[in-house]
Amino acid sequence: MTRRALVVRHTGRPEAVAATEVVLTELAATGIEPVLAAHNAAAADLPSFELAVVLGGDGTILRAAELTRGTGVPILGVNLGRFGFLAEIEPDDVADAVHRLAAGDYEVEERCTVELTLTTAGGQRTDGWAMNEVSLEKAQPSRMLDIGIEVDHHRLERFGCDGVIVATPTGSTAHAFSAGGPVVWPDVTGMIVVPLGAHALFARPLVVGPSSVVTVLVLEHSATAAVLTCDGHRTLHVAIGDRIEVRSSEVPVRLARLSPAPFSTRLVHKYALPVDGWRRDNATTETLREQAQ
Repeated sequence: MTRRALVVRHTGRPEAVAATEVVLTELAATGIEPVLAAHNAAAADLPSFELAVVLGGDGTILRAAELTRGTGVPILGVNLGRFGFLAEIEPDDVADAVHRLAAGDYEVEERCTVELTLTTAGGQRTDGWAMNEVSLEKAQPSRMLDIGIEVDHHRLERFGCDGVIVATPTGSTAHAFSAGGPVVWPDVTGMIVVPLGAHALFARPLVVGPSSVVTVLVLEHSATAAVLTCDGHRTLHVAIGDRIEVRSSEVPVRLARLSPAPFSTRLVHKYALPVDGWRRDNATTETLREQAQ
């Protein structure tokens, strides 16, 4: 039986070309057939594969998560972006990483996702999903959304705003973080609700449990329709009177991890948090930094 690995790259980055050549060469050397995903490829267009290597930033990993959804295939991220929070390795380590991946020398970290259902005022339903976040934002910049929020079908609050984000713990360090939401460790199961520019006293970020359903309604008095975006690129139009239900999904994204660095260490490294000067020896601080790399 032929072993195959999906290769997804950021086509707009020149450095991805050189790194891709290394990945293709090393996969072939281990007896694995590489499948290079086209820019506009859909999951249905691809043959079966058992591994995925992603070269780019977090956005490219989200693209790979879309192509591998439901397959259980582990994703190894090579950081070619500015931040690369989800990526596991840097370009200099690609060759060794591919051989370890082919040999099964890695651990799998499962990240939870969310599913959504958009129901129009006329009863038409559209389903979607996200690894990072579902973001509802006003369609007209000069107007204000009037939204209502329910948790488990109980009314919670109503306010005018620019929008609202419903994020996973993985997405807590992305759009939700920039909007003032909390950083949530990835092994926490649940959802984070973060209002955007809300005109209300109680409009604070919320963390709800894994069995809860978060409902966002665009109320009839809203001055504008909205745009619903999943993971920054899959979009749906939301009209006045529509409702969006978001719940935790049973389909995770599986990330291949080659090092046992904890999330706190990754957080310190990626955000360059000032941990020097604590009452601990410098050797311990350097060890933490090395673990994150």
